[in-house]
Amino acid sequence: MKLKDLGYNAFFASNRKTLGLDAYLVARVIAEHKEAYIVKNTTNEYLAKITGRQMFNALSRADYPAVGDWVAITELDCERAVIGGILPRKTMLKRKYSNETKTQVIAANIDVTFAVESVDRDYNLNRLERCLAIAKDGNIKPAIVLNKIDLISQEGLSCKITQLKNRFKRIGIIPTSTVTDKGLDELNSYIKKGKTYCFLGSSGVGKSSLINNLLGTDNIKTNAISEHTGRGKHTTSGRGMYFLKNGGILIDNPGMREIGMVDTKLGVKKVFNEISSLAKKCKFGDCTHINEPGCAVLDAIKRNKLDENKYSNYLKLKKEVDFYKMTKLEKRRKDRKFGQFVKKTLEQQKKYKI
Repeated sequence: MKLKDLGYNAFFASNRKTLGLDAYLVARVIAEHKEAYIVKNTTNEYLAKITGRQMFNALSRADYPAVGDWVAITELDCERAVIGGILPRKTMLKRKYSNETKTQVIAANIDVTFAVESVDRDYNLNRLERCLAIAKDGNIKPAIVLNKIDLISQEGLSCKITQLKNRFKRIGIIPTSTVTDKGLDELNSYIKKGKTYCFLGSSGVGKSSLINNLLGTDNIKTNAISEHTGRGKHTTSGRGMYFLKNGGILIDNPGMREIGMVDTKLGVKKVFNEISSLAKKCKFGDCTHINEPGCAVLDAIKRNKLDENKYSNYLKLKKEVDFYKMTKLEKRRKDRKFGQFVKKTLEQQKKYKI
């Protein structure tokens, strides 16, 4: 195995040299556990931890290693290593923690994100748009996997594929079923040697079953559909990287009930490029596309040139992004005011020798 087989390329080699990390071994993070990581290079796999200095310098969770990261390591023995630094990320998949302004890095250095949706009761175009927005914001090419197609008729499947094509133009759609094996060859042919692919979707949409099929093993535990809810049960509990026989690299993720938007303004703009193009024709440059006169977006809805559901989801996601940025700014202001208060207090203590 060579480093390129793990996804290493000129981008990482150049940054490794720029940061002066040539003297260190490099490895890729293939699994993340509490306060520890499994990293892999061409010769070994190690249980690795970051240094206390890195913890001290980290400003947020985004400054910690994530699955898919390339890291500089120092080997302690044949089983353990210390992570000395993280190479700059080429791409990154991130989301907001529930009810918080903190950002979680889902995975790093991904070439393609498979947004997995099943055809059963969890089928949701708005949630797909969320997945595509965070993928495009991280400069990751998205594709849609419509899974469990054995659960509906051919007519029903054709209807859903038409919906997807109308809503998500120029994005690949792969219908699959691990029960009938339909579409699995197409999915497998989508995956190229040395490239990294990430599966993203809710619990129970069949991500783990798809990966098991691609691997040709049952390495990833799966559960049957819940009789009570009609949904697949949550199975994957942590992120992990897997290597296919054809040289492709896969990252599985725990199912996510919620994908909170962070500062993904660019991603929203790319996913809703049709609305972004219309917005340029609005009468006012700061048009919110809600009730302003001369709004080209609202005009397109009236003339049935724009899907109203897509428009509604656009407003919702844009509001989330704006709120996230606002709360982040407010937090910075509070931190700045507190810093000024501490500084003033120390000056007074020094002046009056308290």
